[in-house]
Amino acid sequence: MRRISTIAAAALATAWSLGCVDVTGPVFDQPDWEWPFTRDTTGFVGVNFEWHGAIAQGDQIEIKGIFGDIRATWTAGNEVVVNATKRGLPDDLADVDIEVLVHAGGVTICAVYPDVPGARRNECAPGADGNMAARDSSDHGVEVEFSIQVPEGVVFAGRTIKGHIDATDLRSDAFVSTVFGNVRVATTRLATAKTVAGWVEASIGLADWGRDLGFQTVNGNITVTIPAGTNAEVHANVVSGNISSDFPLGQPTAGSVHGTIGTGGRTLTLSAVQGDIALRRGS
Repeated sequence: MRRISTIAAAALATAWSLGCVDVTGPVFDQPDWEWPFTRDTTGFVGVNFEWHGAIAQGDQIEIKGIFGDIRATWTAGNEVVVNATKRGLPDDLADVDIEVLVHAGGVTICAVYPDVPGARRNECAPGADGNMAARDSSDHGVEVEFSIQVPEGVVFAGRTIKGHIDATDLRSDAFVSTVFGNVRVATTRLATAKTVAGWVEASIGLADWGRDLGFQTVNGNITVTIPAGTNAEVHANVVSGNISSDFPLGQPTAGSVHGTIGTGGRTLTLSAVQGDIALRRGS
């Protein structure tokens, strides 16, 4: 029980790194996959936003949301195109801003909600900087769905708290996280993904890694596909569930498997509390 509580607490810290959310209801209810992540929007209206611009290869387009899905796909064009739709009650829509910050490492776009009384002021900033906080969505009632077209070589980073992330058919590195939602990511290069209440499906196309990779959830299954010629050290851990692999990794011991693929190298970490873990061999 202590182990479950420790891992769950660490995963839930993801939410607070993005902002303060009044979490109500069962923490570990696993949502079904559905795109878009539809809800009862009777009487709601939408407001659209669009940004487009060139971002150098190696720099990133970063999306920071709180309530709402994020979807990213590859584009053959030279520009990143970001579309956002705000949905909510008319009186609430104007309270949520879409802010664009151009910086040395690329572009960060945030859905900025009203400040939470007594909490740090909200600020759109790259990476772990700034602050993204909001009251629970049932209290405020505005959701922002993002759709991003990403050219080859432009790094994609997507974060939300209540929403699914679907980042597929990419040709660049992708680093994504949510808290209450499922994650699906597929790229010809590298990826990392994490959630708390939801499953993770990931496929990466690059066999030579310049960094460690990790995929994690608390309540949900993890399926990761990597190239057959990958060289890596694998660490898979589960509290309640099974671990399977197309690569020879040895027998699980107390819910853990540690093994070497090929000649070894960078570390691949797969971690779940309640759910199954599967490592698949790609082409």
